[in-house]
Amino acid sequence: MNVVEKINLILKKANISKVNLAKYLGVSRQMVYNYLDGDNLSKLPNEKCQLLFTLLNVSSAEEVLNINITDDYLQSVGSKIFDSNKISSKKESVIELSDLKKEEFNLISDIVYLLKDYLEEEKGSSKENETFTLITYLYQFLQNIPSTKELKYILGYFSKNNGYTDPNYFAFDEDNQYIFESIMFSAMTLYSNGGASRTKLAESHKRWETVLASKKEEKLSRTQELNTAKIQALRELGYTTINEKNASEVFDKIAEIVSGKI
Repeated sequence: MNVVEKINLILKKANISKVNLAKYLGVSRQMVYNYLDGDNLSKLPNEKCQLLFTLLNVSSAEEVLNINITDDYLQSVGSKIFDSNKISSKKESVIELSDLKKEEFNLISDIVYLLKDYLEEEKGSSKENETFTLITYLYQFLQNIPSTKELKYILGYFSKNNGYTDPNYFAFDEDNQYIFESIMFSAMTLYSNGGASRTKLAESHKRWETVLASKKEEKLSRTQELNTAKIQALRELGYTTINEKNASEVFDKIAEIVSGKI
């Protein structure tokens, strides 16, 4: 087991989510995934690495491998996360931006202040919940950009449509972005000119709902498949639970079982 696997095992046993770890380190959840994607901690900036060592009560990566994962140890780690997040929730949150370029820093600052203004403007009004939901959707939109390239094209389309960007500038895959923007323009024209109605599009929306339901079912089936594979792996290896000593062996067996079904 390498150091990253050991850390992930500790986090899992201590019920520390990537979101809570991200809050503790003062970074985004995606950055946590990036940091812990590999065999070692080379991707972590030194200050974040030291914060992680403090959480785990070690002074080096080598010491991580020697950690004895007891109930008392897990409780200690969990308490540090809880106390840290409790404190940060009582004061203004501060995100470390010193490693950004000036233009990157200014852009992040502008976005944060704009979102803050949106929330403050609707405080106590009938639109308060609507504004909060809108910003939640925006957060979810940003979360999915790495896995859904079309989301970048949507942003590009509206930037061009509102006069911020030249229509013939393509920051991403030019052919795909060009095609998507053309389709988007046709759809928005149809919508704006009243050529569409709820009645006319009811069947289309139903088909979309069916696709989404199918995706959800597929996701649940995948989760169930992995749980079944875990149970099978434990049974075949003669274990009852996954622990520090057998984790690597069990995970390899799960991968073997799953790959054999594909």
